[in-house]
Amino acid sequence: MRPLALLLCLSLTSLAAGPITITGQVVDTGCYLSHDTKGDNHVKCATTCANAGVPLAILEDTTGTVYIPVAMDHKNQNAKLLAFIEKKVKVTGTLVEKGGVKGVILKTVEAVK
Repeated sequence: MRPLALLLCLSLTSLAAGPITITGQVVDTGCYLSHDTKGDNHVKCATTCANAGVPLAILEDTTGTVYIPVAMDHKNQNAKLLAFIEKKVKVTGTLVEKGGVKGVILKTVEAVK
């Protein structure tokens, strides 16, 4: 294998860390990151933000880590999470990380009670 091709393969594989299951709350990144707003009283605002294009994310319960859904299918990832805004969910997918950002390529999303 050529050195450049090997380097490219190593770079691509380092982005995907493997399967992951996350349990957490769906938050809108704008309000959560800028002024820590989340929860039942924030559903209307978060829905307005998400419909305006503000990315939704999953705030993991145990670590407080925010996971950004990654659009590997070239579709709006908010559509997969809109029904769960400010609710607790369990998601499965593939963990991807780069430059300090944690993302998840969503496979399944389900409500948690």
